[in-house]
Amino acid sequence: MRETFCHFWQVLVADAPAWQLPDVRIQSETMKIATWNVNSIRARVPIVTDWLQRVQPDVLLLQETKCLVEKFPAEPFEDMNYNIALIGEPSLNGVAILAKSPIEDVVERLPGDDLDEEARYIEATVNDVRVASVYVPNGTDLASPRFEFKLTFFDRLRTHAQRLLEDDQPLVIGGDYNVAPTPHDVYDAKELEGTICYHPAEREKWRTLINIGLYDAYRAIEPDTIAFSWWHYQARSFQLGHGLRIDHLLLSPSALDSLESVEIDEAPRRQKSPSDHTPVMCEIAA
Repeated sequence: MRETFCHFWQVLVADAPAWQLPDVRIQSETMKIATWNVNSIRARVPIVTDWLQRVQPDVLLLQETKCLVEKFPAEPFEDMNYNIALIGEPSLNGVAILAKSPIEDVVERLPGDDLDEEARYIEATVNDVRVASVYVPNGTDLASPRFEFKLTFFDRLRTHAQRLLEDDQPLVIGGDYNVAPTPHDVYDAKELEGTICYHPAEREKWRTLINIGLYDAYRAIEPDTIAFSWWHYQARSFQLGHGLRIDHLLLSPSALDSLESVEIDEAPRRQKSPSDHTPVMCEIAA
């Protein structure tokens, strides 16, 4: 049985008692929410902190942190006044929420499968917005049981998201969904058709998820732009533009109504020893 852990930190002001979590809320006209599969947080601390310093998102949803809670390098992010909620496991998976404001009402697992102990989903409220970080299974191989697990994971996510949509609270579910929804989201749709992350069964599950009333933030503003968020490390894929758009921010109708901008920031992917993914960010009116 894989051992998993969950914990969250709230940054404390110096004069507050250690047991009291100060309710320090960042007041702004907009709220920047980003998602980023960092592919091992301990290996990417300089890149992630540099990006946070430059972009100053209010919320950062991380995937593939690849470490137990006690191994998470919290201090550099706490020094930047980010609160942290996370779950993790050794060398695999792992998701986290970093936020400048208090992180409240944390949900540590995706409901629907009591046997699933993988650290792939965490959800909380930040500044009255419900946010979630999700790392959908890759699927590994079409003949593998992991592919069926991926499809079932989408079903569970859809069921849970439906429940969340019953509330009027703005909702943003960001993460690595491991699916490129349309031909505009892959560098060569003909070549990749039927492969992992661009298989008809995966795209069908994506449409089923979207059709409950969620909206792809990037496509809401950039309906026809060909853009990617992931590039393989091999074969000069980034340099050649051979990528996939598999990292998404899904918005509820109320969050969509407040959407002001969206961006895929390729700059971190150009740095030395980067993740194979790059951040995707949206800005909503607060």
